[in-house]
Amino acid sequence: MVKQKQGGIAHAAGLIMIAMILSRIFGYVRDVVIYTHFGQDFRTDAYNAAFSIPDFLYYLLVGGALSSAFIPVFSSYVATGKEEEGWQVASTIINLVIILMFIGIGLGLIYTPFLIKLLVPGFTEEGFWLTVLLTRVMFAQSFFMALNGISQGILHSYKHFFAPALGSVLYNLGIIVIGIILVDKLGILGFSLGVVMGAMLNFIVQIPALLKIGLRYKPIINLRHPGVKKILVLILPVLIGLSVTHFNLFVNQYLGSSLPQGMISALRAAQRIMQLPIGVFAIAVALAVFPTLTGQAARKEMKEFKSTISMGVRTVVFITLPAAVGLIALREPIVRAMFQQGQFTVANTEATASALLFYSLGLIGYSAQQVLNRAFYALQDTKTPVTIGIITIVLNIILNFMLIEPLGHRGLALAYSLAGLANMVLLLYYLRNKIGNIDGKNMLYSFTKTLLASLLMGVVVFYTAQLIEFNFDIQNKLVQIGEVLLAIAVGGLTYSILVTALKMQEASMAWGILMRRLRRK
Repeated sequence: MVKQKQGGIAHAAGLIMIAMILSRIFGYVRDVVIYTHFGQDFRTDAYNAAFSIPDFLYYLLVGGALSSAFIPVFSSYVATGKEEEGWQVASTIINLVIILMFIGIGLGLIYTPFLIKLLVPGFTEEGFWLTVLLTRVMFAQSFFMALNGISQGILHSYKHFFAPALGSVLYNLGIIVIGIILVDKLGILGFSLGVVMGAMLNFIVQIPALLKIGLRYKPIINLRHPGVKKILVLILPVLIGLSVTHFNLFVNQYLGSSLPQGMISALRAAQRIMQLPIGVFAIAVALAVFPTLTGQAARKEMKEFKSTISMGVRTVVFITLPAAVGLIALREPIVRAMFQQGQFTVANTEATASALLFYSLGLIGYSAQQVLNRAFYALQDTKTPVTIGIITIVLNIILNFMLIEPLGHRGLALAYSLAGLANMVLLLYYLRNKIGNIDGKNMLYSFTKTLLASLLMGVVVFYTAQLIEFNFDIQNKLVQIGEVLLAIAVGGLTYSILVTALKMQEASMAWGILMRRLRRK
C-alpha cells in the first residue's frame, strides 16, 4: 500500500516536474527577451515593481487561502466521499473571491499612484509613472490568476495535475509571444499585456479538466456551511501572515528603490535563477505529496503521514542542496550565458551573480518549507506556520536594514536567505512538538551525506568552469553555454558517483520520481 502511494506521488511529481521544467525554460526565454531589449534600467525596475500590488491582492485573497485552507477542507470532503458537500463549499469560496477581487481591483486602480509612491519613493519621475501604468495593467492578471488558483486547487484535490501544469507553461508562453509582437510599438508595456494574456490562458486551459471531473459550480454564498466556516477560521491567521509577508516585500522594494538603477532587476533575476530548483523539484514534490498528506491526516493514518513528510523533506534536500552549491560555484558563468547580450552588460552580470551567491545560501530552507508548510495545512493547522512565518519575516526586515548599508543589494539577498533557513528550522521544531517523532535522525543523517557529496561536487564544478575559461574565448556565446552545460554534466556525474558510494536511499526516491513518469510516457 505504501509503495502504491509512493508510486502515485512519484507519478504526480514527475508530471509536475516536467511541466515546471518547460515553464521555467519559457520563463528564462521571457527574461532573456526582456533584458536583451532593455538591459537592467528604470524600465525593467518598473516592470518588476509593477507586480507588487496585484500580486499582493492575489495572494491575500487566493494564494494563501488556497494553499492553507481551501485545499485541505475540500480534499477532506473528496477523500471521505462527500463531494456534493465539497462543491457547495467550493462554489461559495469562488463567488466570494470574485466579489472581493472586483472590489480590490477597483480600489487599486483608483489609488495606484499613491501606493506606488509609498513603495518606490526612490524612483525617478519617469520610472514612477511607468510603474503606475504597468501596475494598472497587471491588475487584470490578478483576476485571472485568482480563478486559476481556485481551479488548480480543485483539480489537485482530485489528483488531476496535467491541466494546471500545462497552464503554467502557457502563462510564460503568452508573455513571450505577446511581448515580442508588441515590444516595438509599446515597449515594456507589451510584456505587461503579455502577462495578462498568459494568466488568461492559464485559466482557460483548466476549464475542460474541470468539466471532466464533474464541475458542480453553483451561484451561491452559504456562509453558514460548516466547511465554509472552517475555511474562514483557518484563513484568518493566513491573512495576517500574508499581510506581514508582503509588508516585507514592500520594505524590500522601498529599500531597493534607493539603490542604483537596475539593482531591483538584478535582485529579481538572481532570485528567479535561485528559485528554479524550487519550482522544478521542491514544489513538484510538495504539490504531489499534499493530497496524500491531506488524505492520511483525514483518515488518522499518522504513521504513514510521518513517513510521507520524511520522504518529501529528504528528497527535496537531496535535490536542492547540490543545486545550491552548483549555483554558487557557477553563478557568474550561468548569468553570463543566460543574459549577457544586447543591452545586458558585464556590469549587469556581476551585479546579478553577486546577488545569486547570497540567495543560493537559503535555497534548501525555501525548498524544505514547501513540504513542511503543507504538512501543517494537511493537519488543518494554519496558525503555527503563519506564526513562524511572521517571526522570520520580522527577522528578514531587521536584517534588511542591518545589511543593506554594508552589502547593498547583496544584503537584501542575504537577509532573505537567513530568514528562509530560520523558517525551516522552526517548522521542523514545531512539527515534531505537534506530532512526535518525524524521523529527524534519518533526516539529519541524510542531510550530512548530501552536504558532503554536494561540497565535493562543487569543487569539481568550479575547477571545470575555470579550466574552460582559461582555454577558450569566454566572450563567445556558444563557449559560455558550453561551459555551463559541461560543468553541470560533470557535476551531475560526480554527485551521482558520490551518492552511490554513500548508498543514499534518497537517490532512488528522486530518480524514481522522474523515471516513473517518463516510462508512462
